[in-house]
Amino acid sequence: MAINGQHFRHTGDPDLPLLWYLRDVLRLTGCKYGCDDRSCGACSVLVGGKLKRACALSMTDVADQGITTVEGLADSDGTLHPVQQAWIAEDAILCGYCQSGQIMAAVDLLARKPKPSDADIDGIPNLCRCGSYPRIRRAIHRAALAMQGKAK
Repeated sequence: MAINGQHFRHTGDPDLPLLWYLRDVLRLTGCKYGCDDRSCGACSVLVGGKLKRACALSMTDVADQGITTVEGLADSDGTLHPVQQAWIAEDAILCGYCQSGQIMAAVDLLARKPKPSDADIDGIPNLCRCGSYPRIRRAIHRAALAMQGKAK
């Protein structure tokens, strides 16, 4: 499997959840454990370019997949992804716990809908217990403009 462009071979328990492989083996701690029922989205990653919950996937499920975590969004020279930059510009982070999952959900949304409406953004299923939703919405709109070359 490829994680953030690097190849890895998992030889342990095939039923190990991807979340724990990312956090405990690779030490990619941006992916968070936030619930017991797969509802919060704090562990959101892109698998094959699609938004997935890392807690719900086993290593067998992702054996031949490309995986992107929040740590893999920035360019190799350190340039932040437009969504990451927008998060900073809009001060979208409150406690920060859910934000890597929120960012991954925003990246997924913008890949599918480059000009999302408020309703599209509000449809992101990730939870923010601090209530940063208005800031998240502004950040996603800002990132959409930046990705269209119309930086705010």
